[in-house]
Amino acid sequence: SVLSRYENQITILSDYLEEFPETDEPVWILGRQHHLNTDKSKLLLDISARLWFTYRRKFSPIGGTGPSSDAGWGCMLRCGQMMLAQALICRHLGRDWQWEKHKKQPEEYHRILRCFLDRKDCCYSIHQMAQMGVGEGKSIGEWFGPNTVAQVLKKLALFDEWNSLAVYVSMDNTVVIEDIKKMCWSPPQSSSAAHSSAHLHRSALGRNKNAAGFCTGWKPLLLIIPLRLGINHINPVYIDAFKECFKMPQSLGALGGKPNNAYYFIGFLGNELIYLDPHTTQSFVDSEENGTVDDQSFHCQQAPHRMKIMNLDPSVALGFFCKEECDFDNWCSLVQKEILKQQSLRMFELVQKHPPHWPPFIPPTKPEVTTTGAELIESTDKLFEVEEEFEILSV
Repeated sequence: SVLSRYENQITILSDYLEEFPETDEPVWILGRQHHLNTDKSKLLLDISARLWFTYRRKFSPIGGTGPSSDAGWGCMLRCGQMMLAQALICRHLGRDWQWEKHKKQPEEYHRILRCFLDRKDCCYSIHQMAQMGVGEGKSIGEWFGPNTVAQVLKKLALFDEWNSLAVYVSMDNTVVIEDIKKMCWSPPQSSSAAHSSAHLHRSALGRNKNAAGFCTGWKPLLLIIPLRLGINHINPVYIDAFKECFKMPQSLGALGGKPNNAYYFIGFLGNELIYLDPHTTQSFVDSEENGTVDDQSFHCQQAPHRMKIMNLDPSVALGFFCKEECDFDNWCSLVQKEILKQQSLRMFELVQKHPPHWPPFIPPTKPEVTTTGAELIESTDKLFEVEEEFEILSV
């Protein structure tokens, strides 16, 4: 009953959503510029097209005996889901895809949604994320930080054959171009891996196979950069560079918020950040018999929340998606031009070569297992053994 009252309180509080002010300043949403005076409706359509993941209740207990709601602890996991979902939308439907209520959507859209349903057999469900977080030192029901959720997404993506993402999480505020290109061009390591992926729609990935049957080509990149932009408060020197990230066409926004209160930041207006708020508790939604999902509750259909940038907790994680190598090369050019132009207190570093004092970079691979599908994630001991040898978590 206490949890029920808490959930109801969250739902009531979240019903208040502030309208945008009248202003000539442009609004930036995930690499797209909007003008409130001329195309406010397009802005709201763009925002409502983002997949919105919130607290849910009445799903099957996590781990069989764990919680059946993530209210009060799952907000950063939901924000991580939103960032990843935006990458998958760009991957399959394109950044300019729009969602409209009651309009028939392509199969890829419903398949993306099914990846995030609150079921243990969905690859990016709250169940899989919470259980994978145990390996990162977080017990089920414990709050995650931005870096922890990034590490969890990196591990879960190894089991996702359909989307076939290369997930790179930067260490020590440093993005290494050489390592990313090595990972994104890395072929499968065994013929058994290639064989097991055949039934998972590998042909839909738009890549070619060479004579040996291996897939060749650039694996779409999800780049996550965990950062600390100050000690107790965000340092004002980082604000302009932080805002520039939302202007980049590769932008997936940022994970962050306030202590124990996570938000998914998708853009800005002046010195205010625009974000989707996961702190609304909705009932569990499952897929229909035909595979479609009743998606009304997965899109925020009101003006989103805003907060002043200076109120942001300094612990954040930036996200970017590069479908092709040319997208990544363009991102590197933009970073050099817009982020690294200041010589003092750079937000992060972009270097060409792997630092010699770091352990060797080994592209992460899925461990050999005897089962297929999302259920294999429940047994992750071998995965952690593989990654322990070379992974250093960023602080």
